Amino acid sequence: MTKRILQIIPTLDRGGAEKQLCLLAEGLPRNEFDVHVCALTRSGPLAARLVKAGIPLVPIGKRWKLDPQAFWRLKEHVAHLQPDLIHTWMFAANTYGFAAARLCGVTNVVAGQRCVDPWKSRLQLAIDSALARRCRRVVVNSEGVRDFYVRHGTPAERVRVIANGVALPKPSTATRRQVLADLELPAGSRLVALIGRLWPQKRVKDAIWAADLLKVIRDDVHLLVIGDGPQRDRLHRYRDQCLIRDKVHFLGQRGDVPLILPHCDVLWSTSGYEGQSNVILEAMAAGVPVVATDIPGTRELVVPGVTGCLVRVGDRASFARWTERLLKDAALAGQLAAAARQRVQSEFSIEKMVERHVELYRDVLA
Repeated sequence: MTKRILQIIPTLDRGGAEKQLCLLAEGLPRNEFDVHVCALTRSGPLAARLVKAGIPLVPIGKRWKLDPQAFWRLKEHVAHLQPDLIHTWMFAANTYGFAAARLCGVTNVVAGQRCVDPWKSRLQLAIDSALARRCRRVVVNSEGVRDFYVRHGTPAERVRVIANGVALPKPSTATRRQVLADLELPAGSRLVALIGRLWPQKRVKDAIWAADLLKVIRDDVHLLVIGDGPQRDRLHRYRDQCLIRDKVHFLGQRGDVPLILPHCDVLWSTSGYEGQSNVILEAMAAGVPVVATDIPGTRELVVPGVTGCLVRVGDRASFARWTERLLKDAALAGQLAAAARQRVQSEFSIEKMVERHVELYRDVLA
């Protein structure tokens, strides 16, 4: 007899947690689990994946932080669906989902924490801790996230670490020449990519500054900033004030990242904090050397000198220095890329991520 699982997440935008939810929902064995998804705030571009996979999706339409009408709609949906287990993803879904589950008599609730969250207030951290003590389990995607929440009151025995999963990409159908032509860049350009939401966590200014340093020593490096967010206009102005518009290109949200990424020479991750970066994993899987900040979560992916390079947060000169070394030393770049790809294949596959969730659900439902 199949068990009904309801996944609740704020949106289905192109984000790391949203990608992992889709991969999980698509991968759970249908003969054992009847999977449903609820988007608490709104749907998004990743909804098409769920529709294609035949997974029911219901958007709730929460408009404010405290939205009683949205909570009532969620409660009615849970009452109608009567799931055997509810798995919530991130703060808003954790709080709304847990309360709706309790009112509807659903006792099997798994809460998900996906990032080290220094922005949270004492009240939010207290709510996290209280929910963790009442949920069956708390799922996190890295040891760094586990340590953060245990430090703020989550009982360690309730936490289960399940790393993110990514697929090894198929060979790009675009050639490097085609990618450069599409981006209107000269032949022979060397490409550095930064992929993510344009907001303070990602410290994109550090990347622009590092690109400016690189420009001093070589003329062929172009930084591709892929993504959108609330700091977009501010970062555009900052780039222009640095007089580096010819080397830093804001590409916005793109659906063809899998075609572009394999042709990049280096991936940068300048974040001040993360949970476990899907972008870094995807670059490693694509065989692209990574230079990233030395922060919890990321240091579980990038082994310095083995699968990539780690530098201190805000150390723009080191980003430029390591990138210059990788661009000059093809053998080193290839060695790091090959080791990174092997590490993804052995430790961060989609199959392992799904299998570990299956074991968790079975444990909770038992």
